[in-house]
Amino acid sequence: MPRTPAGRQRLAPAPSEGSLGAVPRRQAGRLSDTVVTYLVDRIVGGAYPPASALPIEPVLCEEFGVSRTVVRESVKVLEEKGLVRAAQGRGTWVHEPREWNLLDPVVLEAQLRHDRTLTILDQLVTVRIALEAEMAAEAADRITDLELAGLEEQITALREALDDPVRYEEGDTAFHEIIMGASGNLLGQAIMRSVHGKARQSRLYFGHSTREGLTVSLGEHVAILELLRNRDAAGAARAMREHIARAWASRRPIPQP
Repeated sequence: MPRTPAGRQRLAPAPSEGSLGAVPRRQAGRLSDTVVTYLVDRIVGGAYPPASALPIEPVLCEEFGVSRTVVRESVKVLEEKGLVRAAQGRGTWVHEPREWNLLDPVVLEAQLRHDRTLTILDQLVTVRIALEAEMAAEAADRITDLELAGLEEQITALREALDDPVRYEEGDTAFHEIIMGASGNLLGQAIMRSVHGKARQSRLYFGHSTREGLTVSLGEHVAILELLRNRDAAGAARAMREHIARAWASRRPIPQP
């Protein structure tokens, strides 16, 4: 992958991050799931732009090799996800992106797959900062000795994984999970596990890790732990906010024009 003078990655096209490609004629699971996945990919990817009509039922039946019942069921699912509106006798029309349910796993996955400008990832990080900073503040008031001990164990694991980015990422995720759990904010945890979990599946979310960069990250984790131990809610929120923002800025690829 090309490098910029500052050492940051520059995005290059990659098939794994683009369209799903040709539709397989046989697919495990419900047929409608396959149809929905491919139609979502095409809508999000722009093949069916907002205010355009989806192909008529016979065309979709032929392309996917399924019955009209499967196509109709799939369109209903697309409606539930906010992607389309079916009008009796007038076809099925694609909604504007503001109508889409971006927290839906299939929609979010497609958004990340087509996110060449990193707009969705930038927004995801913004949401993550807001939620995790607030949860860190909540955790400072609620965290137990057992949870603090768990964070200490993860600090040890992170220190031992400075030369192993994959292991470091696993420890990093576990560290943040403990804090979110300590906050007692169940809705925040659910949102983060869904949204951040999908982000971690994108190659664009991770840059090239170095021992120097991971050492900086480790120091930030240690600082967050000490603030939580001291029950400093404002400090923990500030440290979490700065940690997530700095980490993303340091590894964010630069989109190609």
